[in-house]
Amino acid sequence: MPVGIFRVCLVVITAIVNHPLLFPRENGTVPENTEEIIQKMKEREESLRLEQLRLEQEIADQEATQKSLEKAAEVVEESKEEKVRWDMWTALSMIIFLLIELWRQDFQEGIWQDTGAEEDEMAVLGKAFKGVAFPDKAVLASFYEKRILGTTGDMARMREMVEGFADDLLEALRSVCNRDADMEVEDCMGVGSMYENWRVRKPFVCDLIVPFAPPEPYCFRSQTWCSGNSFPPDEQGYGTIKVCRANEDVTGCICDKTKLGEDMLCLLHSQANTTRPSSEMEDLLCFKNTQYLDADQVMKWFQIAVTKAWNRISHKYEFDLCFSLLDSPGALKIKFKSGKSIAFNLTPVVQYENSDVYFISHFPRSSLAADLPSSTHWFLTFAVYERRFIQLVSKTLPANACHVSCLQILSFLHGKQCSLTGPSGLTNYHLKTVLLHLLQARPSQDWAPEKLEARLQDMLKFLEKCLHEKKLYHFFIGNGKVPAELGFPIIFQRAEPLNLFRPFVLRRAIYRKTVDTFHEMLRNTSALINEYTVHIPLAHANGIHKESL
Repeated sequence: MPVGIFRVCLVVITAIVNHPLLFPRENGTVPENTEEIIQKMKEREESLRLEQLRLEQEIADQEATQKSLEKAAEVVEESKEEKVRWDMWTALSMIIFLLIELWRQDFQEGIWQDTGAEEDEMAVLGKAFKGVAFPDKAVLASFYEKRILGTTGDMARMREMVEGFADDLLEALRSVCNRDADMEVEDCMGVGSMYENWRVRKPFVCDLIVPFAPPEPYCFRSQTWCSGNSFPPDEQGYGTIKVCRANEDVTGCICDKTKLGEDMLCLLHSQANTTRPSSEMEDLLCFKNTQYLDADQVMKWFQIAVTKAWNRISHKYEFDLCFSLLDSPGALKIKFKSGKSIAFNLTPVVQYENSDVYFISHFPRSSLAADLPSSTHWFLTFAVYERRFIQLVSKTLPANACHVSCLQILSFLHGKQCSLTGPSGLTNYHLKTVLLHLLQARPSQDWAPEKLEARLQDMLKFLEKCLHEKKLYHFFIGNGKVPAELGFPIIFQRAEPLNLFRPFVLRRAIYRKTVDTFHEMLRNTSALINEYTVHIPLAHANGIHKESL
C-alpha cells in the first residue's frame, strides 16, 4: 500500500510540473505547431487519468484485502476469547457439579448434623405432622422416672442369674462333647439391649453369643461380601465359612485353575476326589458335598448338645429348661414351679478372623429382612463393637446424659404402637442405629440431661428423613470415622455403605405399613406418654421446667 501511494504522488507531481500554465507566455516562445502539441498533451492527460484510475483501483483492492485480513484476524481473536470464556464456564460448571455431588454423597452417608440453635428447632416434626403436640420436658421427665427407671434393677438381677446359669450349662456341654472330634465351645458374651441398658419392653430377654471352633487340625476360613469377590445386592452383609485343614491352601490346587492337557494328570488329585469331601468333613457340620459350614446343621448340633448338657446338670436346679422357638437354635426358657419364666437366647457364632465381628447362625429377623440366600450364608453381627462404642462415647458425655433415655423412650413408643396396629418394618436395631449416628454427629454437650426433649425430636426427625428416602445406613460398614480405639477391622470401614432400608424399595406393602405406623406413633405420642405419667400439678411442673432451663 505505501508503494502505491508513492506512485500516485509521483504521477501528480509530474503532471503539475509539465502543465503549460506554469510557464509565463511573455517569457516563452510559442511553437508553430501549437495544435499538435495540445493534442499530444490531451492524450498524455488522458493516459495519466487512466493510469490514475488504475492505481486507485489497485489501492482500493489492496485496502479491501487488508480489511478482510484484519477482519479475519479479529474473528480469530474473538473466537479465541470466546473459547477461553467457554472453557472457563465449562470448568466452573464442572466444579459446581462436583461440589454438589460430594455434598449429596455426604448427605446420603448419614453425616447428619443439626447445626441450628436450640431456639430454631422445630416444634413440629415434619410437614405431614403439623399440629402434633409433643410432650414437654416436665412430662417426659415424669414419664421416664415412673415407667423406665424402675426396670433397671430388674435387668441387672436377671443378667446376673442368666449369665451364671449359661456358664454352668456351657461347662456341662463341653464335658459331653468329644474333645477330639466335636466343635470347641468358648465362653459366652452378652450383647444387645439388655447389656447396653436400654431394654424397656417386657419380657426381658438376655442375648448371649457363644463362639465355637472346629477341632484340630481343622480351622475356619471366612469370606465376606466386601472381601473382593462380587456378591449380589441381596447377599450384602453376609459371608460364607469354609472348613479347611490348618495347612490347606485356601486357594486350592493349581489343577483347578489351569488346563493341564489331555496327557497330563495332577499328582495330588484325581477325578474321584477333586469335588467330593470326605465323610469326616460332613461330620464337621458342612453343607452336603461341600466344605462350607451349614447354619441348619449347626442349629441341630447345638440343640442336641445343649439338651445333653442340661440332662447332666438338671438335678442341681429346681426349674425346667426347654427350647422356646423351634426355628432358633438357642432360644431357651427357664420355667419355675411357681409358673414364672425367664427367656434368653444362647446363639452359636463364628469369629471373623481375629476381630470381634461374628458370623451368627441365626439372627432375630423382622418382616423387613429378606430370607437367607442359603443355609451356607451367615449374617455378620457387630453387636460387640456397638456395645463398646456406646461405652466409649458415654465416658465423654455429661453426667446423667440423655442418650440412653432417648433410645428407651423411642423404643417404648414404637413397641406400644406396634401392639396397637401390628408389627412394622422397623426394629429396635434400626432405632439404635439412629442413635449411633447422632452420637457421632452431635457434640457431647448436646446430650446433657436437660436436653432430652430436643434430642428425642432429633431422633424422630432423623428417622422420618430416613423413611422418606428409604435409606438408613449401617453405622459401622462404610463409616471411615469409627474411633480407632475400638480396633474395628479396616476392611468393613472401606466397604460400600450398607443400606438397612434397602428392602423398602422392593417391598412396597411393608414400606407403606411402616410409614403409616410411624405417622400413627407420632400422633399418639402424647397420649401414650400421658397414660404412663403421674399427674403433675401445674405449679410443680413449672418448677421442674424452670430447673431444667
